[in-house]
Order: sequence, then C-alpha cells, then structure tokens
Amino acid sequence: MRFNFGLAARAFLILAAFLLLAAPPAQVHAQAQDKIGVLLLHGKNPGSQNDPNLGRLKSKLSDEGMITLMPDMPWSARRYIDGDWDKAMAEIDAHVQSLRGKGATKIVIAGHSMGCPAAMGYAAKYGKVDALVLLAPGHVPYFYNTSPNLKVVRDSMDEARRMVAAGDSTTHHNFNDINQGRAQQVRMTAPAFLSYFAAESDAEMSVTAPRIPAQTAVIWVIGNEDPLLRAGRGYVFDKLPSNPKSQYLQVTANHLTTPVVARDAVAAWIKQAVAR
Repeated sequence: MRFNFGLAARAFLILAAFLLLAAPPAQVHAQAQDKIGVLLLHGKNPGSQNDPNLGRLKSKLSDEGMITLMPDMPWSARRYIDGDWDKAMAEIDAHVQSLRGKGATKIVIAGHSMGCPAAMGYAAKYGKVDALVLLAPGHVPYFYNTSPNLKVVRDSMDEARRMVAAGDSTTHHNFNDINQGRAQQVRMTAPAFLSYFAAESDAEMSVTAPRIPAQTAVIWVIGNEDPLLRAGRGYVFDKLPSNPKSQYLQVTANHLTTPVVARDAVAAWIKQAVAR
C-alpha cells in the first residue's frame, strides 16, 4: 500500500493545532510572555521622583526589560503633603492602570521610605499587586505615638483630634513632623493629617501588614545603618501573611542608599516572585 504523504501532513497539522489550543497558556510558545510593570514610590520630603538612589534602581529594572514609572507623589518635596491618604491611594491606582496600559501583565510596587507604607496601603485596599518591594521602610505612626523623641508629632495629633472634635475639618493648619530625625512642618487639614499620622491609620505598616493578600510576595530590604533596623522583623514583616516567596533582606547601607545597594538583588527577586 502506498503511503499518502499529503494526507499524513494534513493530519499532523490538525494534531499540532489541537495541541496548541489545548495547552495551558504558560506552554504556548506563541503567546506573549508576562510583562512586569514596576511602580516606584519615592520617600517623604525631601524625597522626590528625582531621587538619585531610587533612580538607579529604576534604571536597573528598565535594563532588565521591566516597564517602570517613578511619579511625583503627594508627599514629595514639591507637594508635601497634598490631600489625604485616600487621595494618595487613588493616585497610585491611576499609575497602576497606566502600567497596564503600557502592556504590564504583572504589577510590582517598589517603595522607598514613606513609599513603603503607601505601597502596602494600596495592596491592602485594592489587592491588585503581584509583589511589593519595601526599601528602607519609613514613616512610622506607631512610634510617633510611643517614642519620647517624637512627642512634637504626638502633640500635633492631639491638636488635630481636638480640631476634628470641634467640627473643623477644612482649615489648613501647620502640624509637626519628624523625618529621619529632621523636624519639619506640614500644612494640612486635621483629618488629612490624621490619615497620614494616626497609629490606627492605613499609613501605619503594622496595621496594613496582616491585610496584604496572601498571594502577594513581599521583600523587606533594610540597611545595617537604618534606625528602623532595631525594630526587627516583628514590627511589620512577621505580621505579613505567609508566602514562600517573601524575603527579609538586610544589606550594608543607610536609609538613603538602600535602593541602589540592593538593586541587583531586587531585580533578581522580582523575576522570581512574579514567575508562575
């Protein structure tokens, strides 16, 4: 019997097409691979989108093929502080949607200092984040309420609560803040100030940590010269839901240099954390 090569070829093509359609997405070579989008959130005033250390991390991630954004946030030197915490969350969401519009299928939020509680607050509220990178976390309302060295901030919170109790929610007032040991004033309404500085607010990392979705991997990166190192893992990291890809990483750096010192480790971790 003569072998019909034409018929065999057609049968092979039909079988190949069937297997292609039946294969899981990760096994279909023709489909586009996941594209990682990273939103970088700078630290508090004097932090800004021009921060050189975070900028070098951004360059590293871009070189690795990731889509990156590093916008000017409400707590920057230029805007310090613009609106309440919910406004900041809405801005983050708009930037996340921008990353998706640029083709990102995996979303990572990388915060530095105050960018860390903001990243956590967004993940806890919206739940649309594949991974969080927390670099030299800062802004600690819990300690504002307990540390003797931060009493001026606590006094401002008491004043803000008195204003709210008196029905004054619209007057912009000068309140006290301390950022890495540096005293500074911030002009806000009393409710907006409390949304950023009250220990029970979503700006406090130990409050939002248990509400981070369990599927969201987290890396906590802190330098050996960072004052928050003394708080240890128990302050926030151990309150996160268990995730085998989450990591606590200590590096040789101070509060400002942590993003650039850790850039290679962070780039490698992100790829591993968002992999299927």
